[in-house]
Amino acid sequence: MLRSLLLAAAGSDRLGRLAGSAPFGRNAVRKFVAGGDAGEALQTGRILVDDGLAITFDHLAAETRSVEQAVAVRDEYRALLGRLKGAGLAPAAEVSVKLSALGQRLDEKLAYEHAQAVCAAAAEAGTTVTLDAEDHTLTDSTLEILADLRKDHPGTGAVLQAYLRRTEGDCRELATSGSRVRLCKGAYAEPESVAFQSSLDIDKSFVRCLNILMSGEGYPMVATHDPRLIAIAEDRARWFDRTADEYEFQMLYGVRVEEQARLAAGGNVVRVYLPYGEQWYGYLMRRLAERPGNAGVLGRALVGR
Repeated sequence: MLRSLLLAAAGSDRLGRLAGSAPFGRNAVRKFVAGGDAGEALQTGRILVDDGLAITFDHLAAETRSVEQAVAVRDEYRALLGRLKGAGLAPAAEVSVKLSALGQRLDEKLAYEHAQAVCAAAAEAGTTVTLDAEDHTLTDSTLEILADLRKDHPGTGAVLQAYLRRTEGDCRELATSGSRVRLCKGAYAEPESVAFQSSLDIDKSFVRCLNILMSGEGYPMVATHDPRLIAIAEDRARWFDRTADEYEFQMLYGVRVEEQARLAAGGNVVRVYLPYGEQWYGYLMRRLAERPGNAGVLGRALVGR
């Protein structure tokens, strides 16, 4: 019930405006968002890299409803990648991009062209791009654009969501040599016709998908904070004789920090998903829906404790 409420709240423009204008907003998001701009995010990223962690930057932008907004997001990422190169962070960093922020709902060709520009900037900086997953209505379009981008930029990563019923098939298609695939549970409100609804069914799907990716020829990126799934991933990596540089764990900034450190100390690659920007509301609500226990953290921040 709480997960459903949080996902519904994530899509509310009215609640987003209220939260964004509240004086306590920054306190509420500080635990989960790296900063309001790229400069603050880079400072946070430097600290994480110095602690032995890898990072992926995600610029939190308002929903793109015009070509001008899409261009602004493209240019933000290109500038960020230039700064990553200048700061010497590129070897440990990548960027995560939502195609919808680049204009996917307006014009798929436009989104592809903008993504191509971001990928080219990433290649120039010495790093790469991962295309974030969104709601199921964009999955086919996202995977088609991914295939086109990989013609010039084969390191471009995909994100697959285990709660979608189609994802096992997508894993089989993408578990190919050099293919970087982030597997996560999923963070959007989806109908039962396309997505598993219970936590147990989602976890079972996650494990089935994980087995496909670990047994394949690609590079699995295991995005979860669930202790059981982390343990299963460690076991599957051993079972399929994967070395530490043949897969990685990914976790959100501010969530299970001790576990991030434990995994990294054990020789694993651990990448922290590092969001930044002022448009944090929808992101935060979806993250709380994934892990409702974090709602207490938000509640304490809202009352100034």
